[in-house]
Formats: sequence, structure tokens, C-alpha cells
Amino acid sequence: MKNFTKSIIALLCSLLAITAFSQPVLNSYPSATATIYLDFNGQAVSGTLWNGGNPIFCEAATLSDDQIEEIFNRVAEDYRPFEINITTDSTTFLHAPLNKRIRIIITPTSSWKPNVGGVSFTGSFKWGDNTPGFVFSDRLNNNPKSIAECCSHESGHTLGLSHQSKYDATCALVETYNTGIGSGADETSWAPLMGSSYSKNMTGWNDGPTPSGCGNTQDNLSIITGSNGFTYRTDDYTDSLNTSTLNLTSNKFSISGIITTSNDKDAFSFSLDHTKRISFEANPYTIGLRNDGANLDIKLMLYDESKNLIRTYNPEDNMSVIIDTLLTKGIYYIIIDGTGNNNTSNYGSLGAYTFSGTSNKIIIKSLALLGTANLNEHDLHWDMMNPEIANQISIEFSIDGINFTTLNNASIRSKSFNYTPTDNNIKYYRIKAVSMSDEVVYSNVISLKSNEIESKSFKVSTLITNQITVNATENYQYRIMDMNGRMIAFGNGTTGMNNINMYNPTKGMYVIQLFGKNNKQVERIVKQ
Repeated sequence: MKNFTKSIIALLCSLLAITAFSQPVLNSYPSATATIYLDFNGQAVSGTLWNGGNPIFCEAATLSDDQIEEIFNRVAEDYRPFEINITTDSTTFLHAPLNKRIRIIITPTSSWKPNVGGVSFTGSFKWGDNTPGFVFSDRLNNNPKSIAECCSHESGHTLGLSHQSKYDATCALVETYNTGIGSGADETSWAPLMGSSYSKNMTGWNDGPTPSGCGNTQDNLSIITGSNGFTYRTDDYTDSLNTSTLNLTSNKFSISGIITTSNDKDAFSFSLDHTKRISFEANPYTIGLRNDGANLDIKLMLYDESKNLIRTYNPEDNMSVIIDTLLTKGIYYIIIDGTGNNNTSNYGSLGAYTFSGTSNKIIIKSLALLGTANLNEHDLHWDMMNPEIANQISIEFSIDGINFTTLNNASIRSKSFNYTPTDNNIKYYRIKAVSMSDEVVYSNVISLKSNEIESKSFKVSTLITNQITVNATENYQYRIMDMNGRMIAFGNGTTGMNNINMYNPTKGMYVIQLFGKNNKQVERIVKQ
């Protein structure tokens, strides 16, 4: 990978196809004038500084269409932030301006340049004389990942970049070609493209030292966009949380975007008409299941209508982000940003992404009621598959199994209720649950009949959450006291079913005294 600087006047380079090989025609950004041509076809090269000026007859790369497409996609993602077209089409290359194009020949013909995976002249992209760069596919074992890394590396040289090295804390040179950080098996393992990036998954542009010394840093992005006649792509989405932000109006959406600079952020808004479960997913461009070939490590930030940050989603060991949560009615904002991780900063965390998601009404999946009659007491127990989405739980009863009335409102965390009827007729029960999105679900209906009725004037629920239920045979007065004898509530009740509010008192044991015309009754109450 030896670098050369431009030191002679432009020479004519005659590049003629020498095989009938046909490669897939691919373009990453067809409207761009600046062009990098990945040539797998085989070429005859003459009239250049290469090989001492002698002709080079390059054989076609022995790669399948699938391998060529993988190489193209990896290189295209490396150059995605810029106004430059990566192409496999010779016609597109020949129509590009002479001083804004480079041909990278991928070939097994490598004997003329031993001991390297590829070569190119530094700055040759703008020479205007068609001097190509080379990537030797035989030296890279025809491995698409390795060939792609070398194509991006050699293209980087033609755009004016030097190698990037690694130094220790004392500025001693550790690696001339920086091999990066992290295990190659890890999704976020990283290496700079202008170092040695063959064994790392997340590879990209870097602002780091060169072989010239640890203090001699090289800002890749500034060099690429500042001296080759092209710059970054136009920003596709605003980063402002305002009315111009793209509104994800549908309950299901999928959009694509590009993070082009370390300061680029893409903002989106969405609104909910009820409390809903949102499931959002942001994925970097990838050619595999584990974000193979991805350069963009994604961070998502969720804001409320007042633009207060609710939460940042940024998994350290994954370049994708998934949000699965409940949100109440309102307007929200999402910002997509490139981020760093344990192995690198956000400098080169750039590239394409897809952002998709759904928002669904919250539905209580199942609600089952069981019950037993224990002498004169009816014990009810219920089970709900997803109680965390319930907003209200009510116990309802009926004397005919058709017309139901509310017996008690229970805590959403409750799973049981005890009730003592005043007669031994059959009673019908069901549970009513209301979700956070106002969806109503009823349990099955059960019937219970008391085996024995005690001669009490007042039937009191003794295990409660927020209300004491009193079923009275006459009008009455009541007093509620804590276990220290301190009265905390009093009032009047009427014949029939009564609910006494116990929202404010703390959990624990209480005593209720009930006074009828001819009867007095005392019961102990346990507030859960």
C-alpha cells in the first residue's frame, strides 16, 4: 500500500478491456458527478507511472455477481455521506469529469507489485489523466469484505489521505497501520479505513495520527470534502423540533435517511390519540444479520411535546436501536444521531439508516375470573395476562346474570376480592378492566351461592385496597379508627350496598364501628 505524491505532469493512460467479463451495473448516487469506478472486468493499462511505465495486462477478477454486489455495497456505504457516486458502470465513469474520477481495478494480476493488497497514488483522483489504483483480489483471497476494505482504503489515498497509525501513551509507534479496537466478532469492533480494517466490523473515517508522528493528526473528512471538488450530501431531514419536522402520521411507517456529518441529526415527530404501545426500530445500513458492513452506530432520543428529553436509547454493544414502550396521548419527537461507543467516537459514525415502527392501541389480552363460596363469604380471584396496561379494574355483580352493577373499584394491582351477601340467592360476578387506551374488556361470568348466612346486619369487606364495601339491612352510622384508637373517618350509610372511601389512609389494620337502629357491629379492616 505504498503511497506516492503527484510529481509529474499528467500522462495519457490507455485503459482497454481485455476480457468479455460482464459485471453487475450498480450506482450508489447516480446524480453525483464525482465518481469512483470499481472495475472488475480486466484491463490493459499503459502510459502511466505504474510498473515503470510498462503495460499491465490485468485479468478480470474471479468473483461471482453476489460477491461483486457485496463489495460494491460495502464501499458505497463508506462513501455514503459524500456527493460521490460509487459505480461498476464504465459508461458512467467515462462521462464523469476527468479531474473528478478514479478507476480502481480489482484484479488477480499482482506479480508486478509484490507484498501489498493494493496500491494507488495519493491525490490521483483529481490528476485528470486516468491513472488508476489497484486492489489485488488474489492477495486478499477473493474475500469480499477484505476486497471492499482495500477498495475504500486505496480510493481514500487517491482523495489525498495518508495512512493512519497507532501510538501508545508515550507517543511511541505501536502500529503503522492502525488495526483498531475490539474483537472482530463484536458488532462495534472498530478500525479506521486508512489503517488496517480487515478484521473489524465497524470501519470508517477517522481524525487520528499518521506514520509521521502521534502529533501529526489527519482529519479524513475535511480532506475528502475540502480538496476534491465535492462535499457532503445535502442534509435530508432537519434537526429542529418544530412544525417543519417530518410527521410520522401513520400508525405504521418506514423511512430511510443518511447521517452525513458528526453534527448531523434527523428529527421526526409523531402524535398519539390514546395511550399506545410504540415499537420503533432504527437500523444502520447493513449487508448481514449482525449489522455487517455498517458504519453508523445509532442513538435515539425521545422528547415530549414540551421538548423535554424523556429518554436516550443507546445500547453500547449494538449499532441498532429498538424502542418498545407505552406512551400516553400527546405529541412526541424522535432524534436520530450517530454516536460513539466503547471503541470509537462519533467522528466516523456516519451512513445510511432505516427507521420503522408501529403504534398500537393497548389491548388487555386475557382476563379470567374464578370464585368460591365459603359459608356466607364469596371469594373472587382473577388473573390478567398484562396487568401493567390496565387503567381501571372494577368488580361487577348481578342477581340475574344479565344486568350488572359495580360492586367495587379495585387497585390495578389487585387480584382478589371478598364479598359477603345478605341472602343466600345466587349471585353473578364479572371483572371489568379498562386499558390505558380506553379499551374495555370483561372477564367470564361466574355464579356463587352462599352455603350459610350469619345473622349480621352489616356485611363488610375486610380485605380492601381503596374502598370498604358495606352491605346493610338498615340505615346506619359508621366510625373508622386506626389501631391507636384515633378516629380517621365517620359518616352515614343506607340500606343496601355502600362504598366507603379509604384512598388516603396508609396500608395497615383499621377498625370500623357500625351503628344501626337496634344493632351495633365492629369489624377489623386490613388495607392492602
